[in-house]
Amino acid sequence: MSWLFGGKKSSTDSQENTTPVEQNDDKLKQTLGFDPSSISNVSNVISVPGGLSPSQLHPLAGLERGVEYMDLEEEQLSSMEGSQGLIPSRGWTDDLCYGTGAVYLVGLGLGGSYGFIEGLKNIPPNSPGKLQLNTVLNHITRRGPFLGNNAGVLALTYNLINSVIDSFRGKHDVAGSVAAGALTGAIFRSSRGLKPMGYASALMAAAAAGWCGIKSVIL
Repeated sequence: MSWLFGGKKSSTDSQENTTPVEQNDDKLKQTLGFDPSSISNVSNVISVPGGLSPSQLHPLAGLERGVEYMDLEEEQLSSMEGSQGLIPSRGWTDDLCYGTGAVYLVGLGLGGSYGFIEGLKNIPPNSPGKLQLNTVLNHITRRGPFLGNNAGVLALTYNLINSVIDSFRGKHDVAGSVAAGALTGAIFRSSRGLKPMGYASALMAAAAAGWCGIKSVIL
């Protein structure tokens, strides 16, 4: 009876003798209709009429749909009149971050420099090196953060008020900046009385006007 099962046995033996890689190659040949290992240039296969489409080569690629571009709304720069500054800005949030951070760093640097000079002047005579270094560092850490924090608060308040004024008026100009500076100085010294409020308001308004003049020259 072995001759009845000879054909099936031989096919079974042939399948068992093939490796998994060869079985996968056979399935790929049946799917594509040709041996992919014999192709050296894929463009020749695609360019042939009736040939393969890109989606058949890689169904997940989706090349037949073309290239899709993303439209990032948040990357668009501010289009408000007069809002173009030294740094490209997307709106009041950028102005708030850039302005506050830059002014804080400038205040921190100026205060630290002033504290360094003050510390050198106040070094005790004939003192050891550690005491001299400690004296200088104490003055730097006292003056630097103090001036930096105050400058940062002023810049934060100024940018918030200026953004509100610009949103109501629909434009950014010198008048709005000066008004924002005056209000910022008055709020900053509101706990000291009317006279300090007036001085601070005038100084901040002058500083805002000066900054607008500098920007007009640079831009």
